Amino acid sequence: MTVEKSIVLDLKQITQAYDRQLVVKDLSLTLRSGEIGCLLGASGCGKTTVLRTIAGFEQLLDGEIFLNGACVSKNGYQLPPAKRKIGMVFQDYALFPHLTIYDNIAFGLKGMEKAMLIRRVNEALELVGLHSEHDKYPHEISGGQQQRVALARALAPKPQLLLMDEPFSNLDVTLRERLSMEVRDILKEYGTTALFVTHNQNEAFAVADRIGVMYNGEILQWDSAHNLYHQPVSPRIAEFVGEGTLIKESSATTIR
Repeated sequence: MTVEKSIVLDLKQITQAYDRQLVVKDLSLTLRSGEIGCLLGASGCGKTTVLRTIAGFEQLLDGEIFLNGACVSKNGYQLPPAKRKIGMVFQDYALFPHLTIYDNIAFGLKGMEKAMLIRRVNEALELVGLHSEHDKYPHEISGGQQQRVALARALAPKPQLLLMDEPFSNLDVTLRERLSMEVRDILKEYGTTALFVTHNQNEAFAVADRIGVMYNGEILQWDSAHNLYHQPVSPRIAEFVGEGTLIKESSATTIR
């Protein structure tokens, strides 16, 4: 018997606008515990704005955002970002250059009892394979290692949801492909529910359990990679995801 996992993230018809220009339109999706979701689309489609509204950096124009069943955003109400228990990995990693790798990870654990803090930081370092680099500074390690430090820092407080904004875009192609699989393995090992955005189809298909193809502020299809490829709901998704040729229905031959 399969036990259905609880819903961690639930977006209900969220809408966001800048200067009266709609950038997200009636967008809905759900992520269950331990799932990795991805918003896939070209620059300007609204995917980063969705991430920012979930994190609490942007006020919704309409709709609601729920985390583990509790409403954290709606028109007229916004739970502060610091109270949402959300981890964030930014595109440029946003590491503190004057702090060691260890102290970068410990930064988000202020107020924690010292023994617990040390244990949590060491656990995060082991998880991303950087325990031997703990006393180095960000400029002394590679881009791929910096990305893993940013991931470790976001995971150390054990957030209920992890958000990642184009997490692999600053890396070369070979490292990007290898690290994307490593990140998926780390998130699955930690049991982390995560949502990331990318314009790279290969990254989306390699990492995510559920993918939302975005266009002009809307999700055209929220589905598995297999279904997006084999059962696209529209010609636009078929063109975006596949490499085949579209055949007009009137010209197709029916085989009985």
